[in-house]
Amino acid sequence: MTEHSGKPRLWVAAWGILGVLFLLGNALHKVVPFALEPLRKGTLTPLQLLLYVACVIFNAWAEGYRGFQRGFAPRVVARAFHLARHPRPLHVLLAPAYCMSYFHASRRGMIVAWSVTSIIALVVIGVRHVPQPWRGIIDAGVVVGLVWGAVAVAVFFVRAAQGHVPAVKINLPEPTPPATTP
Repeated sequence: MTEHSGKPRLWVAAWGILGVLFLLGNALHKVVPFALEPLRKGTLTPLQLLLYVACVIFNAWAEGYRGFQRGFAPRVVARAFHLARHPRPLHVLLAPAYCMSYFHASRRGMIVAWSVTSIIALVVIGVRHVPQPWRGIIDAGVVVGLVWGAVAVAVFFVRAAQGHVPAVKINLPEPTPPATTP
């Protein structure tokens, strides 16, 4: 794949972003029923309802705004557009993982990406064992965070497609210095 006139190949960026949105959507598909169950069954006590609302508000701020909108979403979209300008076949093939910094990223970027994913996986495993309505309370906050995140990714992508790529650090790997001969 060669680059033509420095313009991004929008389909490359779109493939990366659609893959990320698919992962977020898949997580939502799995979590929403558990989040809604206590509301559908009407089993929440007033204290539990207060905790449900508090969890939603806290995760909207912590996961949605701080995690997704201010960190993950702009970086993912900026990496997608960097890839669209500098495509490599394997990177394009694995664009969603590239956009999330799972590979071809700085050491710190990859450590953060893999660590956050591992922590989330462990939390998901742990929350599976929490009985209702407590699982629903926790999952309600997760749903709000994931929806906020998906919307943030989509909005940043649309703005980037209009020429306003987020000006954030994209955690590219450090260039390797040339080998010296003795």
